[in-house]
Amino acid sequence: MKILIVSFYYPPEMGAAASRISNMAEGLQREGAQVEVLTCLPNYPKGRIFEGYRHRLTKHECVNGINVFRYWTYATVSKNAFLRILGMLLFSMALWVFGLRIRRVRSYDTVIIQSPPLMVAYSAMLLFRCLYRRKTVLNISDLWPTSAVELGAVKTGSLYYKVLSVMERFVYRHSTAWQGQSQEIVDHVKGFGFGKPHFLYRNLQPIVPVDDSVDETRSLADRTRLRLVYAGLLGVAQDIMGMIAHVNFKALGAELHIYGSGNQAEAIEAYAKNNDCGVHCHGYLPKSEIDRILSSYHASIVPLAVAIKGAVPSKIYDLLPHGTPILFCGGGEGERIVTSYGFGLVSPPGDYESLRKNVIKLRQLSDADYLLLRRQCKEASKGVFSFDEQMKAYYRFIDSL
Repeated sequence: MKILIVSFYYPPEMGAAASRISNMAEGLQREGAQVEVLTCLPNYPKGRIFEGYRHRLTKHECVNGINVFRYWTYATVSKNAFLRILGMLLFSMALWVFGLRIRRVRSYDTVIIQSPPLMVAYSAMLLFRCLYRRKTVLNISDLWPTSAVELGAVKTGSLYYKVLSVMERFVYRHSTAWQGQSQEIVDHVKGFGFGKPHFLYRNLQPIVPVDDSVDETRSLADRTRLRLVYAGLLGVAQDIMGMIAHVNFKALGAELHIYGSGNQAEAIEAYAKNNDCGVHCHGYLPKSEIDRILSSYHASIVPLAVAIKGAVPSKIYDLLPHGTPILFCGGGEGERIVTSYGFGLVSPPGDYESLRKNVIKLRQLSDADYLLLRRQCKEASKGVFSFDEQMKAYYRFIDSL
């Protein structure tokens, strides 16, 4: 079985989208599929083409055994909506340049199309499904335009909203099958009534080597000074800046260690430098480095600035293999998962008083209760949230289409 994955994001870019697609590609390859990826020249989250990829329109490379075809796009992290749309539009057009490789395109049994960006998914569906008649699976990781409205990026009833809504129905209607990263997404798309085969594909993480030196004794050590971590994007959807401006971690007997980059990075670093609030910024580290340090922290904060329908932060699944308990700031399905499976403590998005109380509560847990949180995280990563088991079922799903 030969598969093409179309995605706006792919490593060496950081973030949930790039990680999700690379895990999917490499997981399918391990199951026996031949996988290739069509994506942009890497530029996210810096908004600039990465070193080693500049001054070229295309690049073909092999990454961990995956053929990756990269095309130039306009790179930006500007808040200007027109510039962001321009970047998506240019990559949407670049797909059709790749489409000129007629023999290669016809060799694919299945094309998996990432959405959002919805504009890219729409163009890919036109090309690979409507023109080339390939089997297509729509990978829905966020419900656009619904999520865009909840984030304040799009107004209901605006022309842009109406255009996105037309695109949304088009890609749902014309896909051979579709998959959602949360049960909320699955239920939402089923409500359109198109009756397509579908799959709940959570953004699970492969089991990673965990530092065995981080034993139970060390994990209990000195919780009077709670060591918390946040590793990920520093953007509007997470609003770490808003959190540290309202929560003095030092006053709560805690430290917050931040790893990552994004459009709030400079503001966060400046605030941490000028305020004695227990926040320490370490800059960006590759995921392989992050995996080596997560176990050394008592817990991780996983925030959403607002409740977003269908959104389950992938950081929840990143943390499970490390046995790192979660302080989840959000609602919806993410809240239900953390609560139901006993991964940590939850507070509503933007409710900083509840977060303060949870930090204190985590410090005051008995050793037995704290170790139970860690064990429940690790056990879930090998059981109900096992990447390997999901990938086996997912391969069977793709093969059955």
